[in-house]
Amino acid sequence: MRQSYTSSASCFNGTQFFAELFTGLLVLNLVAASSWSQPATLPDVVYVLGDDQAWSDYGFMGHPHIKTPNLDRLARESLLYTRGYVPDSLCRPSLATMISGMYPHQHGIVGNDPPPSDRGKRGRGGLYRDAGYQQDIENYLKLHIDKIATLPDRLKTLGYTSFQSGKWWEGNFARGGFEAGMTHGDHNRGARHGDKGLEIGRTTMKPIEEFVASARQSNKPYFLWYAPMLPHTPHDPPADLLEKYKPLAPTESIAKYWAMCERFDNSIGELLKIIQQQGRPDNTLIVFACDNGWINLPDQSAYAPKSKRSQYDGGTRTPIMFHWPAKIKPQRNEQDLASTIDLVPTVMSLVGLPADAALPGVDLSKPSQVAARGPLFGEIFEHDIVDMDNPRSSLMYRWVIDGHSKLIVPELTRVPMAEVELYDLADDPWEKVNLAELKSHTVQALQAKLDAWWK
Repeated sequence: MRQSYTSSASCFNGTQFFAELFTGLLVLNLVAASSWSQPATLPDVVYVLGDDQAWSDYGFMGHPHIKTPNLDRLARESLLYTRGYVPDSLCRPSLATMISGMYPHQHGIVGNDPPPSDRGKRGRGGLYRDAGYQQDIENYLKLHIDKIATLPDRLKTLGYTSFQSGKWWEGNFARGGFEAGMTHGDHNRGARHGDKGLEIGRTTMKPIEEFVASARQSNKPYFLWYAPMLPHTPHDPPADLLEKYKPLAPTESIAKYWAMCERFDNSIGELLKIIQQQGRPDNTLIVFACDNGWINLPDQSAYAPKSKRSQYDGGTRTPIMFHWPAKIKPQRNEQDLASTIDLVPTVMSLVGLPADAALPGVDLSKPSQVAARGPLFGEIFEHDIVDMDNPRSSLMYRWVIDGHSKLIVPELTRVPMAEVELYDLADDPWEKVNLAELKSHTVQALQAKLDAWWK
């Protein structure tokens, strides 16, 4: 429990789920660490999180031009799921899922920004609100993260130290259970996205070097959150990378995006060098995923339809990998489904923490659990939260994948003109042919599974 950030929670009217989860966290902290089946030497754990990159835009995923040699090597040496997904294709909800192991409708962080109000106005280029109001409402939203058992919270019970770098929406790093970090979370100093944390990977790696060195000096295992805002806009690659891709890309805007993908990979190379030189490379568990997809428009640095924020694979699909030379046997899995709700339970299992029945994901390191999981589910919400105590008020779409069949169901109160959509991802990975009318029985069967999950 992060006491310093929950003292004002008495005014928070959360759902029963949060109350039960909060109780579960208290129970978790009372469990004796000596009773857990831990690895003989606990691994360091590193989350490497991409930002706005399509599932296809890596060398190891078959892109003909984008070069990602560092990720390619990791992929060869990892347990890799090429059919990985995020439940929601928007960064804040997606990142909250990766640190909690819960769906957005469970952890309550379903959008990037709070609702507009009568004290503010919408203007060209974004949202404009009274600064005092926005700070109050942002702090209220952050009470959701205060009530979540995060991965750093759980690892702390084993003696882990932790560090946040890169994108982090939920205020000061301590609100996520981190012992140290870069994001101060002060709204008056530009806290949106992660403030000082966004320097990592783009302008410096020194804070990570210092953290890893400190962890080794104190002989503690560590958890590192490495979420550089890459290849996210601004698409401002180094000149040499841009010149490399200009002759290969159909437009300069796409060349910039491709160059940013390699820039992200280069930053991962720097991170791996730090681990190699100052850490324990053979006993480091590296977890990789991307927060959401990205399909670049041809004429500007912006995303196309069926991309970020959408219910389509261009927004929701990501490769997921686990790299731990001392324990994990490399395997490329191109059949089974994986989700970022699985990251936390998988890490917990690998480090010897007991399973938490409140988490909906499975342990991706255990083939039996992967094979038994059944369909994969997701949900798409509005960018701006409609009601911070009622996740469903922001819901736009729900989706389910069973094998290679994908059903998308609109929430008609939010998107009244949308249609039910059914796709065969094996034959139609970019979801161009809606089969809903031709396969009504499949629609009905998947709809029943989706409704059962939602309840």
